[in-house]
Amino acid sequence: MKDLTTFTLSVIQELEDEGRFGTAHVYRSMLRAFQRYWESQHPKTEIRMRKVFDVATIQKFERHLLERMLKLNTMSTYLRMLRAVYNRALLAGLTGYVPGRFKHVYTGIDKTVKRALPLEIIKQLKELDLSLNPRLELARDMFLFSFYTRGMSFIDMAQLTPSNLHGSTLIYRRQKTSQQLHIKWEPAMQEIVAKYKTDDSPYLLPIAKGEGAIFWRQYKNAYSRITKQLKKIGEMIG
Repeated sequence: MKDLTTFTLSVIQELEDEGRFGTAHVYRSMLRAFQRYWESQHPKTEIRMRKVFDVATIQKFERHLLERMLKLNTMSTYLRMLRAVYNRALLAGLTGYVPGRFKHVYTGIDKTVKRALPLEIIKQLKELDLSLNPRLELARDMFLFSFYTRGMSFIDMAQLTPSNLHGSTLIYRRQKTSQQLHIKWEPAMQEIVAKYKTDDSPYLLPIAKGEGAIFWRQYKNAYSRITKQLKKIGEMIG
């Protein structure tokens, strides 16, 4: 197993077997990005690991990502995932150790510029009559729920269950950082939960209802749908 594709797919399968579907998804995205780069440089040739984990190749991959105008954090994530695959391959004895292989590429985290909507826009969103378009209405309500919960991420929203409610407090742990957060449960949040009854699901919100790989697939589909609907709403209100 000395080609990058086969080895990385085995890592992805291992992660999915452990239930780490989010991490597996990032590895898969990195692999697709590297395959695109490799195909542009070496059409229809196997991605041999001794060629991949070469300082020059890693730097060329970084330039390829920059040319695709990816954000710094996305590029850094792919390079860090490639480095993680290299470390695994090293432990498996599939490649040799050379110091500083990733020393001259960017693997940091660029601080994201915070963007905020004026309160007037939030009010405008809330007051929109979308009752004739349930998909738009759901997207708007999921956005508002995130706003009410201090910017809760979509993956954390998708995993909320009744057990996260403790009286008048919502307690959950961020998937990204494992930080535990406590948020006052406001009537506006309850209105949205009550509006979308999820009796056939263990979750509070109508984002996904399966478990394991099924949950992850449903979550990604819902994320894509809701993002598209939010863009339409944005166009509606200018």
